[in-house]
Amino acid sequence: MYNNPSPFLFSIPIPSPVAIFVVLLSFLFVLVIFTVAVPPKNNSFPHSTAEKRKMEASMQIRGRTECAKSFENGECQMGFTKSTDVIIVGAGLAGSALAHSLGKDGRQVLAIERDLTQPDRMVGEVLQPGGYLKLVELGLEDCVNEIDSQRVLGYVLYKDGRSVELPYPLENCHPDVAGRSFHYGRFVQRIREKAASLPNVRLEQGTVTSLLQEQGTTKGVHYKTKTGQEMTAYAPLTVVCDGNFSNLRRSLSEPKVDVLSTFVGLILENSQLPFPNHAHVILAEASLLLFYPISSTEVRCLVDISGRKVPSISNGEMADYLTTVVAPQIPSTLYKAFISAVEKGNIRTMPNRCMPAAPYRIPGTLLLGDALNMRHPLTGGGMTVALSDVALLRQLLTPLDHLNDASSFIESFYTLRKPMAFTLNTMAGVFQNMLCVSDDEVRCEMRQACFDYLSLGGAFASGPVALLSGLNPSPWALTPHLLLGAIQSMGRLLLPFPSPKRIWFVARFIADGLGFIFPLIKAEGVGSMLFPATLLQRYTASPVIRNNLVMALFSIGKNGPN
Repeated sequence: MYNNPSPFLFSIPIPSPVAIFVVLLSFLFVLVIFTVAVPPKNNSFPHSTAEKRKMEASMQIRGRTECAKSFENGECQMGFTKSTDVIIVGAGLAGSALAHSLGKDGRQVLAIERDLTQPDRMVGEVLQPGGYLKLVELGLEDCVNEIDSQRVLGYVLYKDGRSVELPYPLENCHPDVAGRSFHYGRFVQRIREKAASLPNVRLEQGTVTSLLQEQGTTKGVHYKTKTGQEMTAYAPLTVVCDGNFSNLRRSLSEPKVDVLSTFVGLILENSQLPFPNHAHVILAEASLLLFYPISSTEVRCLVDISGRKVPSISNGEMADYLTTVVAPQIPSTLYKAFISAVEKGNIRTMPNRCMPAAPYRIPGTLLLGDALNMRHPLTGGGMTVALSDVALLRQLLTPLDHLNDASSFIESFYTLRKPMAFTLNTMAGVFQNMLCVSDDEVRCEMRQACFDYLSLGGAFASGPVALLSGLNPSPWALTPHLLLGAIQSMGRLLLPFPSPKRIWFVARFIADGLGFIFPLIKAEGVGSMLFPATLLQRYTASPVIRNNLVMALFSIGKNGPN
């Protein structure tokens, strides 16, 4: 094992009892790890179960092509030959992706959505490269085609007349891997169509009014159809993913929703960004500005307004604010298109919400998507987290023949999602706190410190970009960048001489930084976030459960750059 052993090793003719004990202990440790972590090659890992379900589903094909192409009549009906395996409440991004994934595995799926017409919203328009990799894993990568989606290769950061390009670290990825930007509604509708094309997936327009629970276990849902008829559906597993305005969230979690700021949205027509295929972030004095393409002829502009007071659209205050305060700080190539968009009056606002995941462990029920967890949309991580959760849940459920056993996976799902969710949630929180506009001199220094750190380039830029893009969903990789950024900023503040005033300012800088980082870490749960592998110790009774947890752990972050 050793090519150049130390001479000291040969000076001991007989191993000491302590050395023998250490060797035996090490051997036992390796044996235990191998026993727990290595998936067996026998039939205890039931790969054939999913294949059998797929074969059964493929035999049930009915004429559903027309149904898959249109939701104008409010539902996509089919007659089930078996009882429902999974009820999905909500058919947005997470719900429709999950319906397709479980349907491909042969599950009988019922997805109930309030409105099956094409959504019209101004966020959820940027899919990070890590999210695109999850899309590929779920077999949905073709859903970004035929909707005029645009490749996104990174960011450009502007401040005080300076700019720094921050490309995604895609050197070790397939050429097709990149971010994507698009109209959210077109994207979701494509996934819905693909899910509805499966013979064992039913999309129905209706409103779920309550969960059907017996002795603390969810057995199904009560819902109203689009015609007002009250219905009850039963399934061993109900997944609630009805968005950020979920009406079921309070019975399944302890939500603490906080409104961080407000996005004001415009669409700039027939304009080109200075750096094609890049999202542009402008650290303006009045507001934080974000530009990115959503089609070949349209650019989305988002203006972040901090605080509760937002200018009124109806009385013209918002148009005046955008024209006189925001417009002068916009790059010249976008100025005319921006003014034109303001004059057209199609101005929209949306509060930016944040909500840590705090679900109850209720047998038979899972929360997913924005109903479970929200973060500031500045970094565009929401869809990546949602697709990662869908891929993880599918992997945990794959070996189960009957989903009555799915309750065993509730705790493991909520824990194994932590690395990706924590990384993107924390990056969103850090960038929102450091880049937002503030009159406080400490926050202004944080803004400058963030820009200076990313301007260093190399690993100082590619590391944070890999984290926020979902290419490296590792909480451990986040810590060094936070520390190095703080050290660089403190060094600049203390030079050339650490006077008492400078030392006091640095102390305020550290306290303010810890003041928003620690709550983010606490909300995610430090232990389960940093050490998800310890969960294996809690589920070793069943070989199927143990092996599937190991496979899920091994898959976390496997698509990151090598």
